[in-house]
Amino acid sequence: MELFEAIEKRHSYRFGFKDQAVPREDLVRIVQAGIQAPSGCNAQTTSFVIVDEPELIAKINEVITKRVIGEAKAIIVCVASHPDVYHGMSFGVEDCAAAVENMLLAITALGYATVWMDGALRCDESAQQIAALLGVPEEREVRIILPVGVPEQRVVQKEKKPFEERASFNRF
Repeated sequence: MELFEAIEKRHSYRFGFKDQAVPREDLVRIVQAGIQAPSGCNAQTTSFVIVDEPELIAKINEVITKRVIGEAKAIIVCVASHPDVYHGMSFGVEDCAAAVENMLLAITALGYATVWMDGALRCDESAQQIAALLGVPEEREVRIILPVGVPEQRVVQKEKKPFEERASFNRF
């Protein structure tokens, strides 16, 4: 799939998945797209845990009970670190977001679906519980999870506001 087609087709998928495995080769390609993303001062602060064991997916689903997690064939867990990399600043959140966007496009281009899950991790210490399940060191943060699978139903990208409402040249 061509890049701009993937951008147009990318959508947040919150439904069930077909009972069809996501091959590890595809998971590697998806995460490699995340690894290729830019990062502040090239600090490369985002790490990834690829979960494809059904029992572990079920345990994550006990923490965040959503159909899209429970039926996922894989979950990509994005782990951020927050070192000072430039004048006392960390770019861990930005680095993670850039990596996730690359992976969202790769997931779409390969014919899979996902949803960027962040808010649910911030409730009820869900991120910390998932970190404990996966052995994530305490100084790192489970920031975003991406449940991945072959979509059970077709979903299209929600309509976006027109260019003129969101962009301008030279002045706001």
